[in-house]
Amino acid sequence: MFGMFRSLLIFSCICVFAFSCQSSKAPVLQSTATAEDELFIPYPSQHYDEPLDGRLVLLISTTADTDLRFKLNDGANTCQGFGMDIEGWTRGQEITFDQTSFGYPIQSMADLDDGEYFVQVLFHKYESFTRSDGHTVLLPMDRGEGQQWNRAPGNVYSAVQEVMIEGGRLKGNIELNTLIPQITPPTDTKYVKHIKLKSDLLSEFWGRDIYLGAHVLLPEGFDEHPDVKYPLAIMHGHFPSDFGGWRTTPPDPNLEETYSARFDLMGYNKVVQQEAYDFYKLWTGPDFPRVLAVLIQHPTPYYDDSYAVNSENNGPYGDALTYELIPHIEELFRGIGEGWSRFVYGGSTGGWEALAVQVKYPTEYGTCYAACPDPIDFRAYCLVNLYEDDNAYYEEGPFRKTMVAGHRDYLGNVDATLRDMNTRELVLGSKGRSGQQWDIWEAVYSPVGSDGYPRRIWDRLTGEIDKEVAAYWKENYDLAYILKRDWGKHGKDWAGKIHLYCGDMDNYYLNNAVYLAEEILEETTNPYYNGEVDYGDRAEHCWNGDPDEPNHISRLRYHRMFIQKWAANVRNIAPEGADLASWRY
Repeated sequence: MFGMFRSLLIFSCICVFAFSCQSSKAPVLQSTATAEDELFIPYPSQHYDEPLDGRLVLLISTTADTDLRFKLNDGANTCQGFGMDIEGWTRGQEITFDQTSFGYPIQSMADLDDGEYFVQVLFHKYESFTRSDGHTVLLPMDRGEGQQWNRAPGNVYSAVQEVMIEGGRLKGNIELNTLIPQITPPTDTKYVKHIKLKSDLLSEFWGRDIYLGAHVLLPEGFDEHPDVKYPLAIMHGHFPSDFGGWRTTPPDPNLEETYSARFDLMGYNKVVQQEAYDFYKLWTGPDFPRVLAVLIQHPTPYYDDSYAVNSENNGPYGDALTYELIPHIEELFRGIGEGWSRFVYGGSTGGWEALAVQVKYPTEYGTCYAACPDPIDFRAYCLVNLYEDDNAYYEEGPFRKTMVAGHRDYLGNVDATLRDMNTRELVLGSKGRSGQQWDIWEAVYSPVGSDGYPRRIWDRLTGEIDKEVAAYWKENYDLAYILKRDWGKHGKDWAGKIHLYCGDMDNYYLNNAVYLAEEILEETTNPYYNGEVDYGDRAEHCWNGDPDEPNHISRLRYHRMFIQKWAANVRNIAPEGADLASWRY
C-alpha cells in the first residue's frame, strides 16, 4: 500500500492550481530565453533524439541532499515538488517551471520564501498505447523496475544544484544529464526459477506485447521426486524484483547495521537477513510442506501491480493471471493444476488481491489468507464512506470543517491527511498517472472516462465524491458487498476459504473495513462462511495474524506461516480422492 506520510498542508490560489492541474502541456520555450529570467531545462539531446511525452518533476530542498528524487513523500520532512505534463518536447526547446506549475506541499512557487535552495529535475517518460477499447493514452511503460518514477530505466535526471528563488522565480539552468540504466534480471539458482510469459489477453487489450512474470521457489527434493505434483502457494503483493525473504547463507558478519525508524530498531537489516536464512533452513528441513511458492509480477502502466482483477482501465489481468500465467507455472514445474491445490496469501495490496481472486474466481483457488488488506468494504474506504459521505477530505458542519486523517501511528497520532496524500500524487502525475496508491485504486475500480483515463472517485482538489463512480465501484469491486450479494450463488465455493487478519491500529485505518466485512461473514448461512477473522492488539500495518511475534518479525514470515496453515487445513477443502500425501515427503 503506502509509504511514509506527512502532516497538514495548506491550499492556496485554487484558481491557478485548477488550471495547472488540468493542463496537459507545459510551457515550451525556445532556446533564446535567458537564464536570468527563470530556471530552464533544455531538451536532453545526449540521451534522446525523438519527441518526448511524459511528466517533468522539479524537486526542491533547503539542504544539499545528494539525491532529491527519493525525498518526496508524505512525511513532515518531505522535500518540495512541482510537476507538469510534457507533450512533444523536441530538440532545441527548453522547459521552464513557473507559478502555474502544480506543487506539493506548497502549491505555488509564489509562496516560496526568497533564498538559496537545492534543486533536482527528473523526466518520467510516457509512451503511446492504442487500446482495444478505441482509446489512445499516454502512460509510462514498466521497464523492469515495477513502475517507480524515480528508478525507471530510461528516465533522465539532473544533478542536485544550488539555485536562487526570488519573488517565486527560480533562476538558473539545469541539465538532465543522467540516464537511469537498464535493470539486470535475476539469475536462476537451484531453488529459485524466474519465468516470463507473453499474455495474449493483455497484449490484445494494450495493443502491444505485455508480459507477466514470476519467481518460483522449488520445494526441497524437487529433482529427486520427478513423479510428484505439487500444490501452488501464490503470494500476492507489490512488484517483487526476486524471491524475497529467502537466503541460503547466514547473515553477513560484516554487515553494517542500520536503524529502522518504522520499528525503532537498530540492526533491522541484520534481522531481515536472519529471518530469510531461517526460512531457507525451514524450507529445506524435514516436515515442511513441499509446495511451489510463487511471487508474481504483473505491473501495469498505472502501478507496480494490477490488483489481479479484470479492469476497464488496466485490462483483463485477473483472467491473464488465472488462466494464462498460473497454468503455465503448473505445467513447467509439475503443479497439481486443480483449484483446491492453489492457495493465495498476502498483505496490504496483496491482502486485497488474495481476497479478490478468491471472490472473483471461487473455484479456481482453494483458500485465501488476506492480511491487512486494502479497503475491502467501501463504506470504510480508509476513513471515507463512499456511499454516504459527500466529501473525502472534510467532515463538514454548519460552522467548521474537520480534515479527514490519512495516516496514524499505533497510538493514534495523525501525521497525514487524505488531502496530503492526494496532492502529492497530483505532482507526480495527472489523469491517474502518478503510479501511486490512490491513483491505482481509481485505475482498477473506475470506469474509463471520455478521455480514456480513469474517472475520478473524487475531485482531487476539493474532495467532492462522484456518486456515479462510487456506484460502479460498489457493484464491481466492493468485496464485502459482493460476498453479501452473491453468497447464495457462490457461498458453497467460498465456505472455509476466507481468512482475514488486521491490526486494530492499522496505520491506514484498514481495520474498519475488516470489521464491516466480518459482520457480513458472520451473518452467512447455508453455508456459514466457516473461516477466520482476527485482529492484533495495537498492531500496525502488515500484521499477519501471528499473535506471538511483534510486527517487525511477523511481517517477514508470511511464507512460513500461511503455507503451514494451509497444509494443516487442506483436508477440509480438498475434494474426495485428492492427493494429500505424495507432496509431504
